[in-house]
Amino acid sequence: MDYKTAMKHISKGQFKPVYIAYGAESYLIQELIARLTDKLIEPEHKAFAVSRYDLTETPVDAIIEEAETLPFMVPSKLVVATNALFLTGAKESGKVEHSLERLADYLKAPTDFSIIVFTVEADKLDERKKIVKALKEADALVPCAMLSADELTGWVNQEAGKAGFSFGPGVAEQFILYTGTSLQALIKEVEKCALYVGQGGTLQAEDLEQLVTRSIEQNIFLLIEHIVQVKLDQAFTMLGELIRRKEEPIKIVMLIARQFRIMFQVKDLMQQGYSQQQIAGQLGLHPYGVKVAAGQANKFELKQLADILRQLADLDYRMKSGKIDKVLGLEMFLLRLAS
Repeated sequence: MDYKTAMKHISKGQFKPVYIAYGAESYLIQELIARLTDKLIEPEHKAFAVSRYDLTETPVDAIIEEAETLPFMVPSKLVVATNALFLTGAKESGKVEHSLERLADYLKAPTDFSIIVFTVEADKLDERKKIVKALKEADALVPCAMLSADELTGWVNQEAGKAGFSFGPGVAEQFILYTGTSLQALIKEVEKCALYVGQGGTLQAEDLEQLVTRSIEQNIFLLIEHIVQVKLDQAFTMLGELIRRKEEPIKIVMLIARQFRIMFQVKDLMQQGYSQQQIAGQLGLHPYGVKVAAGQANKFELKQLADILRQLADLDYRMKSGKIDKVLGLEMFLLRLAS
């Protein structure tokens, strides 16, 4: 079942005896566990009713034994087992042996007083394995993948609504651009914004400058966005800010090159007919980053992007060999780029 369906069923008190929460978005995995805990366990029972295990240290047999043991002083219990690497194609250390037959038998006759949640931060499970097939037939698999670009924007707006405020036109997209695509980081910034604008308030673009602390990667993202939009004043202001923060110019060049390399790859793959979602999987990027890179790449021809990457490689060499002042080299590069 998909993540939204699983969360909807849990909210209605419709539980599966076993869940496999897997995927790259660990925040969604934790949200699923939190929703199960809230719906299944009374607050005063949590100390007795929730057990956590690490499967790199504990065998599956012990997880099943825990699930089959009657709960102590509580009507139901939740057993959370992390690092279920045996469900993927990854090699295990071999320290712990897991009896997957025991898990397969439990699926056929689970207890009615326990729920087991296995988690693993892997994009895919190994569907060739019998146990994965059995779990799929039991409708226990809950993928917690990265949200698409549109889903991420919708999620941010939804969380803002829950926190009691709204974003002004286009501000949600700018908020993501400033904060990055980590749901954990985004939710923290949403909470901060809620305190700032107050209940029923609206967050405007100018508020972001005061509220959101950007990483150097996000600043480079915005620096390139200013260049693409031919906003030279803002681009040089941002570069000056990075230099004042004592950011190493060679590191700035490296990050600029990384973003232009992404733009080149995204444009090349789009010309080959790949969708943005497919490109995200191919390059190991967040779908939102691919969407932004695709928009930035639209301002350039593929040959131009290749030439810019050559310029950056040359600039990197001249900086490292002392043939050019680092800051001057960066400024000259930005001027050439804008022209």
